[in-house]
Amino acid sequence: MTIQAIIFGKLFRKTPLAWRQMSRQKTRLFVAIAGIAFADFLMFFQLGVRDALFDSQVSPYTTLKGDLFLVNKLSDNLQSIKSFSRNKLYKIAGINDVKSLATLYVGQASWRNPENLASRQIFVYGIDPNQPAFDLPELDQQQLNKLKLLNRALFDRAGLVPQLGDVPSLLKKQNPLSVQANDYQIQIVGLFKLGSSFSADGNLITSDSTFLRLFPQRRANEIDLGIVDVESNASIEQIQADLRAKLPDDLLVLNLAEFTARESAYWSTGSAIGPTFNLGVAIGFLVGGVIVYQILYTDVSNHLPEYATLKAMGYSDIYLIGVIVQEAFILAVLGFIPGFLLSSGFYIFFQSVTFLPTAMKLARAITVLVLTFVMCIGAGAIAMQKLRAADPADIF
Repeated sequence: MTIQAIIFGKLFRKTPLAWRQMSRQKTRLFVAIAGIAFADFLMFFQLGVRDALFDSQVSPYTTLKGDLFLVNKLSDNLQSIKSFSRNKLYKIAGINDVKSLATLYVGQASWRNPENLASRQIFVYGIDPNQPAFDLPELDQQQLNKLKLLNRALFDRAGLVPQLGDVPSLLKKQNPLSVQANDYQIQIVGLFKLGSSFSADGNLITSDSTFLRLFPQRRANEIDLGIVDVESNASIEQIQADLRAKLPDDLLVLNLAEFTARESAYWSTGSAIGPTFNLGVAIGFLVGGVIVYQILYTDVSNHLPEYATLKAMGYSDIYLIGVIVQEAFILAVLGFIPGFLLSSGFYIFFQSVTFLPTAMKLARAITVLVLTFVMCIGAGAIAMQKLRAADPADIF
């Protein structure tokens, strides 16, 4: 039998001393569970909203129809994307295994709510209807044909409807629906689903010609994204290397994983939002740690004579430490369960209100569970220092 097995066996005796000590004072146990559940909820809340931010910001990338993407080197996120000359994109048209090229214009417009005339920010994507940049189920040929007419647009039905107006319902009564964006009259002729983000409350898809009317300061030759579709049997890595060698240094050639990682990196490290949420997780961790420490320290102090008696009877320090570890383990499990359930319900409510992609993820649940164990075991380790005062001589 290994040393680890011997220690483990000593830690978990048949007599559930740790549980009996904790359950003896049910009020204290309930307070401890509630405190840990609250700490877990804080961590779940911060991580959930942070992940929703990242997921919402990269959701347009995951719907792009292409293998490689050309973007200005100065662009680090979609909200402040920088344009570049379309001629640079067309220089690569003759490279072997390049199947097709597409362009995308990106801009933020002031949207006028058709119901109450309130103004909100909304993303506008300008595409070539003959070579669409997005791979969306709703963006079929019928919808693309509608976009070929000037001043026509598709509305994101997964945006913040209360703020933008209930366009889907209005469109059932009147199609096309006349609305305003950037104080310019356009017609909504259909719907698609993408979702809101922290940068804007919704999205529009228009033709490139309509986009340039919404943004008269933009020039047709200045695009925001170049999309490269390669042949199915071609090596994307090789074509990516060829494009990097051919294009100027002011352009980046990225695959989809690199493109989305660049956006996520900006929000996690290049802005104040990522560190703010991480700080919230740390605060929740500290709150839970303090609560568990107070509970375990009080428990050890109240039972110090009993611990001294156990030492006098021959029980080792490993056994006494094991009792504290078991108490910390029990608190971690009992506190995590209500925290998990409460957070799962909150995610559903938060998503229904904000339309942001907040959902419980296995990786996030495991992360919080591990943090809970570390929090409780760490607090227990500090509380163990009190056991040094458990001198068997005290009982005589």
